[in-house]
Amino acid sequence: MSTHHLKRLMLMRHAKSDWHGDVPDHERPLSARGHRDAPLIGTWMVEHDAVPDLILTSTALRARQTCTWVCKELGEKAPTPRLEGRLYAATATEMLTVLNHVPETARSVLVISHLPGIQNLAMRLASVDSDEDAVVDLATHYPTSGLTVFEHASPWAELDGRDAAVTHFVVRRA
Repeated sequence: MSTHHLKRLMLMRHAKSDWHGDVPDHERPLSARGHRDAPLIGTWMVEHDAVPDLILTSTALRARQTCTWVCKELGEKAPTPRLEGRLYAATATEMLTVLNHVPETARSVLVISHLPGIQNLAMRLASVDSDEDAVVDLATHYPTSGLTVFEHASPWAELDGRDAAVTHFVVRRA
């Protein structure tokens, strides 16, 4: 199939969060490092012509703040993010269920969520056609602000396992 029929899926772990003992997990904000690192992924997306049509983000504060920084770098090209409560503390299967309901009009989707679900989903989707070094990197360590980029030709509703090729695993630090 030609590349103009391929869809792009990007799975991002939220940027580095701050740990306050008195703040519920859902309300933990980004740390100073998180505020510095999160925009770098948006910059990478612009530089690599990987601007998403749709952004789905966990409702957790650290994920929402990560999304805000990414969108700031995307500028006018940034779509309006969709908050998705099912992405908070989600398993790979739960995240995949969300992805299976993405409309076919979306050609490029960014998901911002949490460990371990985001890493497990990346491993579940990685096909044998994936960039081997990228898969080894994401399997070994999926740091905050880590981004896995996939290409696939399947309808979103049929995305299941081993059917998306990892093309990049990106980690940027300020």
